[in-house]
Amino acid sequence: MSAEQHRPAVEPTRRSVLRGGAAAGVSLPLLVACGSQTYSPTQARPKGRAPLVSAAEVPVRGGKILADKQVVVTQPDHGEFKAFSAVCTHLQCLVSTVRDGVIVCPCHGSEFSIKDGSVVRGPASTSLPSVPVHVRDGEVLAG
Repeated sequence: MSAEQHRPAVEPTRRSVLRGGAAAGVSLPLLVACGSQTYSPTQARPKGRAPLVSAAEVPVRGGKILADKQVVVTQPDHGEFKAFSAVCTHLQCLVSTVRDGVIVCPCHGSEFSIKDGSVVRGPASTSLPSVPVHVRDGEVLAG
């Protein structure tokens, strides 16, 4: 048997895999983007006074996540509507649910108050930015 047949298999290192990917024409940003669930907080502000959601769709003491607009609309008390960026301030994941008076981020479990967007449970340390809204003709409007 040759010396190469007795040599133990070498595990690839992260660096060697990345170096090989770059040699094959694959860039690191492309690889990172494929597994990313982050959203841009700058896109979270709806423009103008466009309707966001029907007021009837937002449960009392709950909320409705508008992923396409990156906004979460809540109704802490009957007839009181609030809106916040749906982009978590921890690692910019999109929040996934509104339950039990909190807005929940699925990435690391951060929770935010439906009343004011403040952090109820980390790891996020910054409140969700508020989005000004008002209700007209049964519609929650931005602005």
